[in-house]
Amino acid sequence: MRHHTSRTLRRVLHHLTPLRQPPPKPPPPCPLSTLTTLSLSSTLHRLVPPPSIPQFSRSFSAQLSSADVNAVVDEINLKFAEAREEIESAMELKETVYFDEEAEIARVAVRETVELFEGLLGRLEGKERDAVVRSMGLKIEQLKAELEQLNE
Repeated sequence: MRHHTSRTLRRVLHHLTPLRQPPPKPPPPCPLSTLTTLSLSSTLHRLVPPPSIPQFSRSFSAQLSSADVNAVVDEINLKFAEAREEIESAMELKETVYFDEEAEIARVAVRETVELFEGLLGRLEGKERDAVVRSMGLKIEQLKAELEQLNE
């Protein structure tokens, strides 16, 4: 009788098996065209390192188009704003246990901004270089001075 019960059970299970549904398929990946650019918080920028701008020798500086220069200037302006926000955030936390961490984040942001600016200057010559120094030089010096205030 026991043998008969297991055979019956197998038959029943065999007939029920087609009723089972296959596991659901994972959703297809989202195509890049549907993604939108978001304004990221400074916290996210800390987690994801920014892409570095390749450094070229002087012989390639003539090939740097004005669109490329404008793109780098825009990135420097963005980094400048982020660095100022980080300095402001650290200043608000002065004399708290969180200050050291926030101050280090601000130092890194300022260092990245200055390096990006100096890297651009290294790729430019003559009038183009002078124009960038005139338009952004004081902002970079202001950033350095604000960092010094933070370090005091």
